Amino acid sequence: MTSKSVSDIVRLGPVIPVLAFETVEQGEHVSRALHAGGVKVLEITLRTPAGLGAIERACELADDIVVGVGTITKPEHCAQAKKAGAQFGVSPGLTKDMHQAAQDAGLPLLPGVMTPSDIILALELGYEIVKFFPAQQAGGVPMLQAFHGPFPALKFCPTGGITAESAPHFLSLPNVVCVGGSWLTPKSALAAQNWDEVTRLARAASQLAAPVH
Repeated sequence: MTSKSVSDIVRLGPVIPVLAFETVEQGEHVSRALHAGGVKVLEITLRTPAGLGAIERACELADDIVVGVGTITKPEHCAQAKKAGAQFGVSPGLTKDMHQAAQDAGLPLLPGVMTPSDIILALELGYEIVKFFPAQQAGGVPMLQAFHGPFPALKFCPTGGITAESAPHFLSLPNVVCVGGSWLTPKSALAAQNWDEVTRLARAASQLAAPVH
């Protein structure tokens, strides 16, 4: 499987689903359902013990699935994610140690930022695309509009509190390349094993207007 940069990955679809699975089997069903709905990029988080196993399984489902690991909060997570087959990593924040660990593991990283100081660190370390997290709670669309002035070249993937209704507002911004969201996998659908509903939500998300910039 060819290695992709974060820049390539974030342009594969307007929405990257943020996923947390109770079991590896649930992860496989959901990953299949999302892929059937046209979603090519998955962010499977380390918030549950099933995370790494679900990543391994999802990587085997289709040649055109790009699986990333989310909720990287420790440098050692980078090597674990790479070993499980993840093609990129997503973190809620960024430190120099985490940046170095991602480099050492050969894991393209989408680091989280929330403040101008976070952004300046990310820029110093060479990042051109960052995750804005938690997006809604940290100021949403107005905050991203404000960031565009001092940081005109930086691109964002806002994640956190975004819904099917608010996603188009984020995607319309000149500095947003995609959004992350958990609305594609509602708890009620997962509890009922209603994979068709996941596919329906994935199809709707895939058809959102992707940014043209």
